[in-house]
Amino acid sequence: MGMIAGSYGRLKELPAVAGREGLGEVIEVGDEVSCVAVGDRVRFPEDEGAWQTACVVSADKLWKIPHDIPVELAAMAFINPPTSWRLLRDGNLQEGEWVIQNAANSAVGQFVIQMARSLKLKTLNVVRNSDYIEPLKKMGADVVVLEDSGYEKKIEELTGGQEIRLALNSVGGESANRLVKSLGFGGQHVTFGGMTGEPIRFPTRALIFQQVSLRGFWLDLWYRQNSRDRIEIMFNRIFSMMQEGELTAPVDKTFKLEAFQEALQANRDSRLGKVLLVP
Repeated sequence: MGMIAGSYGRLKELPAVAGREGLGEVIEVGDEVSCVAVGDRVRFPEDEGAWQTACVVSADKLWKIPHDIPVELAAMAFINPPTSWRLLRDGNLQEGEWVIQNAANSAVGQFVIQMARSLKLKTLNVVRNSDYIEPLKKMGADVVVLEDSGYEKKIEELTGGQEIRLALNSVGGESANRLVKSLGFGGQHVTFGGMTGEPIRFPTRALIFQQVSLRGFWLDLWYRQNSRDRIEIMFNRIFSMMQEGELTAPVDKTFKLEAFQEALQANRDSRLGKVLLVP
């Protein structure tokens, strides 16, 4: 949505085809191509735009996807799952430690819950709608609280006396501020999104006396700074979790490509599943 709206950190030169991630099938290869074969499932190349039915692209731009991963899950494997994985892994937490996140019902939020469970981490999840509490608990969330419940004043009670080491912010404004107040000494506050568009005003006391550190994360930059080998290692782990059923993702609605405007409207609504376009 950010790229379509022109607010993303990296924009395509117009005219351009929209769509950053999607699943495709190789239908033809050149005589000298050996890295992929007809019938392989691949990530639809982001630079080409996924909102189309076919394109011609250099084979070395393709990433193969195992056939035993459900189509819908494979189609959304390349942005939110790696974002969630890097947020957790780069937080350098030990087994049994806590991570707190706002917008826990988002796609990233749901993957964080499931990946944290696999990594034996505990999650405190903040949502705006009480309808999401039970579904997220069934997904593996340890604690789910409402945004305006005053949870930041009850952290010790909610975590059984443990301090929180990592906070993940994708909302901004006062929601981000509450996450800072929830962190223990030396905690990390990582911002990777700004749903509300509101500025973040961090409490000075937390910076000075709690030694809280603030930083951002952008998956696009991480991709550019790391080798293909390292990226493949990450995706091998993500694909393995999908194959073993440790990672799932609900789908709220699907639309044909021609109905993309309806899909965009549905994507603006609060929901627990993704909105997908199907050729």
